[in-house]
Amino acid sequence: MRIIGIDYGDARCGIAISDETEFLASTVCTVNVSGMRDAAKKCAAKIKELGGARIVLGLPKNMDGSESFRAEKSRAFAEMIIAETGLEVVFVDERLSTVEAYTYMNIADFNGKKRRKVVDALSAQIILQSYLDSNRK
Repeated sequence: MRIIGIDYGDARCGIAISDETEFLASTVCTVNVSGMRDAAKKCAAKIKELGGARIVLGLPKNMDGSESFRAEKSRAFAEMIIAETGLEVVFVDERLSTVEAYTYMNIADFNGKKRRKVVDALSAQIILQSYLDSNRK
């Protein structure tokens, strides 16, 4: 089954997809959004286009493991995406996923204006791969 990973943000949402074997996550795109409802509609359309059967959504947490102030927004976004798609949403701790994405881009010497367009999709891939890896253990 194809699993879709989402890194939700106020201005952009990163989207990633698993392979059919649920072994490897790949970036798909970054969707520019204007608000939560717009994000839910655009992400739902992309999920349907990709044939997603489950959604993995990053849940912002503080370094001590408690939920951050953004976690409430992510949960509200999840409710909207469930209403739009009818699919299950699984939350995954997204601590440091964006930092990890920037680290990968630095290692690959991926600089310039393109970074902004890619970082959210790469973060979604990291979140989804974390979920896939945890399910294999």
